[in-house]
Amino acid sequence: MITEHALLPVLPGRDVEFEATFELARPIIASMPGFVSLSLSRSIESPGTYLLLVTWETLEDHTVGFRGSPEYQQWRALLHHFYEPFPVVEHFEDVAPAAR
Repeated sequence: MITEHALLPVLPGRDVEFEATFELARPIIASMPGFVSLSLSRSIESPGTYLLLVTWETLEDHTVGFRGSPEYQQWRALLHHFYEPFPVVEHFEDVAPAAR
């Protein structure tokens, strides 16, 4: 499993619109092969910053499958105009997982 991590810097005053639009975009990514789960969290200290965590079965499910798909173009059209600067996306793999 791979976790995609992105800090999303949403333009000031666009947070409500971003959250509503994200709900429209969520089914796009959730329908992709290799998608496992997603969470979107808003920073308490920096309310214009959101943390997007997406779990994929493999790195390629995100970097090739999703990003190379027509669905990604829909995702991009819905969400990318909310960001300034554009987010840095990184991928992580578990090295010491824990659960309650």
